[in-house]
Parts: sequence; structure tokens; C-alpha cells
Amino acid sequence: MRARIVMAVITIAALLSAPFSFAADDKIGVFEALHAASVSFDETTAALDTALAGSGFTLHATHDVRVPDDMQRARVYVLTSPAYADAAGEEAANTVSAQILRIAVYTSGDEQQTYINMANPVAQAMVFYAKSPNYDALVSAARGVADEIHKLVATIPGETQSQQLEPMRSEKHYNKFKGDGPARMMAKFRTFQKSQLLIDEDSAENFAAVVERVQKALADSTVAGTDESVGWETLTTIELRDDAVYIGVTNPYIEDKMVRINSRFRKDGKSEKSPYPGVDHVTALPTDILIYKDGNETRVVHYGQMWRMQLYFWDSGYRAFTANVGVPSTIANSIKDTIAGE
Repeated sequence: MRARIVMAVITIAALLSAPFSFAADDKIGVFEALHAASVSFDETTAALDTALAGSGFTLHATHDVRVPDDMQRARVYVLTSPAYADAAGEEAANTVSAQILRIAVYTSGDEQQTYINMANPVAQAMVFYAKSPNYDALVSAARGVADEIHKLVATIPGETQSQQLEPMRSEKHYNKFKGDGPARMMAKFRTFQKSQLLIDEDSAENFAAVVERVQKALADSTVAGTDESVGWETLTTIELRDDAVYIGVTNPYIEDKMVRINSRFRKDGKSEKSPYPGVDHVTALPTDILIYKDGNETRVVHYGQMWRMQLYFWDSGYRAFTANVGVPSTIANSIKDTIAGE
């Protein structure tokens, strides 16, 4: 009952206050530009820290992304909205990735100007809640969350932006997302449910023990450099519900690859002093490990990285995917081997 009441309140608020609406055929970015700051990176992050501390969001982690050659700076913020989580409390446990909100602060251009963007909560909702009977209300709630993030960031000195960023797709495409274009075969034509690859399973009554086991395996791993995907850093462990825990992980390899691959074929915003325009895609971090109850079982899953990389990095271009076709499986196998102890 409480979840239904919260859902109704959020839906009404979103409809009344959200500045953006989408027609059925509109292209919606998986990222959204929020702000061009007029102060330094350090001043911007300090102002964002202050704004978040006084907001209704819960900040779980910040992470300074290792941009290749230290040419630019980038920091990711991992958040949740308690109200949004309550609204989705009756949804399937394996949809909780939609609840992970991410903001990035990064520098770009010869002057190293500081920008802020976010992983678009609306696009996320369109993917993960596509089959929910509460779909319309949840998408409206996601718009409300996006609006609150806009308002929060608008307090920082600079110019407010509101621009959908590539990769961009229609709502219908997100609802059935299996990859893009000819690269769909690389993602094996899988939806997000089928892209949740099983690492481990146990009984439902051992849920807490499984969470502890996974956390220990990650903590005990030795993280290598950018040349090989060995070991994983845990940025945050979030108990979203009694039956679902999210663990966000990263390592130098995935950070290096995601920035380099997305920068290679992009020209806009690329210069000798700012060679990595793909830094604006770091809001795809961290990558997800989910532990959730499914009936009488506890399941540990991660996403097929080709599916996930297409969702967030398709604008890198088909050439980038074919040139790095082994990267997704390297990342996925590394996550599995770390948790399974192989």
C-alpha cells in the first residue's frame, strides 16, 4: 500500500513539474548534459558535494576515473532516490539496475572547462521497467527524479544545459533493447533479462551469506593495470531491498577501454590538449553485479558486456565495436572469474 501511495505522489509531481516530455518517436539519450560550470573542477565537485548533502538523494560513492594519460579529469557520483526506490518496491528484483543514479563531473576542451552530465534515469526506466504493469507511472517517476537532479545541479555556478546525448534511441527501441543495428548479433539478440548472466546461485535462505561471499571475493582480488582485466574494485554495495543487493565495480582496464574506444572515432571536442571526448561517457560506471532472490533461489548475475556496452557506447561506431570485439568478453569473464574464484 505504501509503495502505491508513493508511486501516486511521485507520478503527480513528475507530471506537474518535469520540464521535459517525450513523444513516442522522440530520440532519448542514454546520457543527458546538465551543466557547463564557470568554476574549476575542484570548485564544481565541492559545490555538488554540498548540494547533494542537502538533497533528498542518498550518495553512496564517488570515484575519480582514471582518464588515459591524466589528460582530463572525471569523477562519478553514485546515488539513489529513496522515494523512487519505494515507488518501485513491488517490481521484479532483477530490475534494480534502474534505481542506480549516476552523475559525472568532467573536464573537456583546450581550456579544460568543467561539465556535468548524468546517466538518463528515463532511458534506464524504459529499459528495465518495460514489462511492468506500472510502466507509465515508473517512467513518470524517473522523469521526476531527473528533474530533481536538474534542480540540484542548477545551483552550481555556470550555465544550465538540457541536452540529450548520444547514443539516442526511441522509447520503443529501449523497451526491447537487444543491441543496435548489425551489432545486435554480437549481443546475441538478448534483452536485459537474458543478458543477466548467472555467476552463482544458492538457496534463498542463504541470501546474506551469498552477499558476504561475493563481497569477500571482490575484496580479496588483486587489481591489475590497464593492460589486463584482473581484479575488481568495489565502489559501492547498496542494499536496495530485502531481496536485492547491487554491487558497483570498476577497474583500470574497463575505464581505459571505455574512454579510449569512445574517443577514437569522435571528432567534436577533440584536440591535442583534450584528446578524450569519450570522458563524457564515464557516467556508465560502475558496472553492475546483482544479488537477488528469485523464488526459492538466490542468484548472482552480471550483464553481458556487449549488451551493456552497446547500451552506453553505441555512438562509438560500428568500427569501434569490431576493432575491440574481444573487450566485452574479457571484462565479463574477469568479473565471473573473480567472483567464482577461478
